[in-house]
Amino acid sequence: MKKSTIREVSRYAGESVTIGCWLNNKRSSGKIQFLQLRDGTGYIQAVVVKSEVSEEVWEAARSLTQESSLYVTGTIREEARSQSGYEMTVEKLEIIQLTSDYPITPKEHGVDFLMDHRHLWIRSPRQRAILVIRAEIIRAVQQYFDEKGFQLVDPPILTPSSCEGTTNLFHTKYFDEDAFLTQSGQLYMEAAAMALGRVYSFGPTFRAEKSKTRRHLIEFWMIEPEMAFTDHEESLTVQEEFVSHIVQSVLRNCRQELETLGRDISKLEQIQAPFPRITYDEAIDFLHEKGFDLPWGEDFGAPHETAIAESYNKPVFITHYPTSIKAFYMKPDPNRPEVVLCADMIAPEGYGEIIGGSQRIDDPELMEERFKEHELSKEAYQWYLDLRRYGSVPHSGFGLGLERTVAWICGLEHVRETIPFPRLLYRLYP
Repeated sequence: MKKSTIREVSRYAGESVTIGCWLNNKRSSGKIQFLQLRDGTGYIQAVVVKSEVSEEVWEAARSLTQESSLYVTGTIREEARSQSGYEMTVEKLEIIQLTSDYPITPKEHGVDFLMDHRHLWIRSPRQRAILVIRAEIIRAVQQYFDEKGFQLVDPPILTPSSCEGTTNLFHTKYFDEDAFLTQSGQLYMEAAAMALGRVYSFGPTFRAEKSKTRRHLIEFWMIEPEMAFTDHEESLTVQEEFVSHIVQSVLRNCRQELETLGRDISKLEQIQAPFPRITYDEAIDFLHEKGFDLPWGEDFGAPHETAIAESYNKPVFITHYPTSIKAFYMKPDPNRPEVVLCADMIAPEGYGEIIGGSQRIDDPELMEERFKEHELSKEAYQWYLDLRRYGSVPHSGFGLGLERTVAWICGLEHVRETIPFPRLLYRLYP
């Protein structure tokens, strides 16, 4: 008996194989039954012809219910009308378990119902497609950095302090000390860059923000590279090449999944470096022309980012934000210290910021000044200051939010579908 997955059936055209699978759906036409099967790697239609199988197999097929598990043995043949290009003619069928009252039916269900049954909802073709694309994005991330000579480093999840204040951090106890769930591994990655040159982390981060927007999750995954001997301009080049690589990898390897989602692939095909760049000043002027009343020195919200992105068919960098609204570690522009050498990358189609990055302060005296301005404990951040005291170099880095990137590439309305089990403001189950 040859076993195969649905993804691999092309190897066995004209041969008989066995597939372990679940019944996604079925229909019948007189003396023929059509079984829509899935096994996690893909979908295939299995055809049961009454005159070609035993009565036992025919009746077993008739008894199948949605999400019943089974082994199906049959001959693989080419079928141009099939999404996979292949179909199976059933010879034998072994039921593992017949289900009853499967809660998610082909009818419409509300979001709360589907989220309560997320553990089952992820079996649907649409959710599977999203998770396959997510996995491809992760693979492409690692491939890009591995090929560019970056080392993967794992920063801690439990931290004694934060890189951007503790307002939105989850507090916990570390025995007798206070600790927080990380909101970014950046500070630790800067230390790693001073040891290894070019590094990146990929791990979970947590924000205790009481936000219910379609762009926010409480727990999400970040990719955070840091690069020694790298200035702001060099970092922007890495960022645009990195995002282009991810999108092109998804186009190359997940075309079928994008089609399942109904994604406009032509929009993704345009995502190739270089990306357009505008300064914060230029963005403010543009927004004023569009009727937004936003004074210089305020940060952009979702409506502002969307308005800017609508002018481009690629991601756009907004650079040189005011020093007062950015993090304490960002290096001021030497020619204009009221702005910093930073950039946010805004995705097209209204998906907002997917990358935030900057050149980091490398002057120990300026860093100490920033500690005072932001009322940061010198004792808690002494180790971070040491990075500027012992062999300081120009260095830059950025962070890409995985879930927003998945939402953009998949064309999703809400970030909750971008991760297998989302953590939202009022949702910790399942």
